[in-house]
Amino acid sequence: MTKPAPHSATTGRPLVAHTPDELRGALSDAGSVALVPTMGALHGGHRSLMRLARDRADTVVVSVFVNPLQFGPDEDLDRYPRDLPGDTALCAEEGVDVVFAPAVETMYPLPQMVTVDAGAMGERLEGASRPGHFTGVLTVVAKLFHLVRPDLAVFGEKDAQQIALVRRMVADLDMPVEIAGVPVQRDPDGLASSSRNVYLSDAERASALSLSRALTAGRRAAADGPDAVRAAARAVLEEAAGAEPPVEPDYLALVDPATFAEAPADHEGEAVLAVAARVGTTRLIDNVSVTL
Repeated sequence: MTKPAPHSATTGRPLVAHTPDELRGALSDAGSVALVPTMGALHGGHRSLMRLARDRADTVVVSVFVNPLQFGPDEDLDRYPRDLPGDTALCAEEGVDVVFAPAVETMYPLPQMVTVDAGAMGERLEGASRPGHFTGVLTVVAKLFHLVRPDLAVFGEKDAQQIALVRRMVADLDMPVEIAGVPVQRDPDGLASSSRNVYLSDAERASALSLSRALTAGRRAAADGPDAVRAAARAVLEEAAGAEPPVEPDYLALVDPATFAEAPADHEGEAVLAVAARVGTTRLIDNVSVTL
């Protein structure tokens, strides 16, 4: 099937749909569809997701929606960065066909009573620190899958627990969509690319680099087993706790990538070394794959 061009041929910009009806109109005769779900404030890491989607599908849809269902009462929903014109311009540079940018009232016209339970995996690590977070994530992803009906959905592996849960939801609920992951994208100084990086002062960013250093130290210790991996990473974080400004770890864990349960001392094969910490008022996450 010949690839359609829902974006304007004169401006080269994607069509911006705000409602399900506009979205359906944009996707009529769309061929194969790839969806890149985002909360906006797009950066280089998002570009890598769009490029994979562009390579794999006739039509690329990027959703831009700051999902209130995945934020806790004391989290940064109100100050989360929003820049739809800038996001649309970035999408145009990457050849995106449709930007789906619904209002909260469009996605949740009624109080959301029926949700997708993330189960035991959703209660670990990020789920333990942010109760209800993954129920909100899976619920909005399920709604986006229903609205866009993609053949492929692309997620960043920086949110390793999230993509693991999305894959499990798709398998458990027989959703006809392929899930593709893109490795963690990093800024030139090594900090994992994140929309929240804009919150960091220069001094806070310097302290935050200890997260990637801790993960690197842990991975280098993989030949000595899981306990050595944890110890090496923890030593870097303990030193960073005395920096100015300090790094305040939330968790450091070496987990089974299929379940996100803590890897036992005799674990062999693939694992994920994951960290979350607060620097100033900003909470950051990062991870690396480790082969034991």
